[in-house]
Amino acid sequence: MLRNFVAAGIPVLGIDPAHGPAEAAIKSGVPTMQAFFSRDLALDLSAERAADVIIANNVLAHVADLGGFVDGIRILLKEDGVAVIEAPYLLDLVRHCEFDTIYHQHLCYFSVTALDRLFRRHGLFLNDLRKLWIHGGSLRLFVGRREDVQPSVRQALADEETQGAGTLAFYGRFSRAVEQVRDVLMTNLRLLKDRGNRLAGYGAAAKANTLLSYCGIDCDLLDYIADLNPFKHGRFMDGSYIPIVPASRLMDDRPDYVLLLSWNFAREILRQQEQYLRQGGKFIVPLPEYQVMGEPLRD
Repeated sequence: MLRNFVAAGIPVLGIDPAHGPAEAAIKSGVPTMQAFFSRDLALDLSAERAADVIIANNVLAHVADLGGFVDGIRILLKEDGVAVIEAPYLLDLVRHCEFDTIYHQHLCYFSVTALDRLFRRHGLFLNDLRKLWIHGGSLRLFVGRREDVQPSVRQALADEETQGAGTLAFYGRFSRAVEQVRDVLMTNLRLLKDRGNRLAGYGAAAKANTLLSYCGIDCDLLDYIADLNPFKHGRFMDGSYIPIVPASRLMDDRPDYVLLLSWNFAREILRQQEQYLRQGGKFIVPLPEYQVMGEPLRD
């Protein structure tokens, strides 16, 4: 993403604590600092520059020092600047029963109510938002040092209050819905297996481990999990020890059913695997509700 700013002649600085991504960004021409973004780092950087735009996509949920991170944004942001932040949306997670997006890297799951209060505590204002489909439902937040709250934010706050997102009952219903998803999925997988079908999985993602572990799915049900990422090939899923193989295995082996563990990218994956579907293969989509798809998708 930052490469586009570089190409347009706009000064940028990438910040990433991981060596691999930072090194790859530098090689692609994006000036990058290998560090965690924090209040202290923002103070150091603000002595030399201030930011018109700060972009933080899918990072807020991973931050241990949330207060320091948001303080850093306020310190580094120009008075009329904007921070554009993307994060998974708690109400979509609950509404669509997306329990598999809960895993150890995610320390927080945000409602608009919580975000509004978080930013205000640190002298910032959630002024606008957009709802996105990515990751099963996310928010793109527009945050500034000046208060200019748009109807999108006011409407989201009102909707959350109406739905009782701040009550225990709201999450109690979610808990019961998760149990029902597990029961339906396991009943169907066992039925298919008992009838002599061969089952595999697709998508060796972190979310897959949550679903596999909670439902108790292992090698007795799935022969393997196919994935495009070559780094994962020849390895195993944590806990279930299901082997991870190249995606090409689906056409070589042609299992009867494939459990789509990366269901949030269902449309993209079903297009990639059009040949497998045309040969009679079927994908089981576990969420938001159980369904079996046996034909290529069309726009």
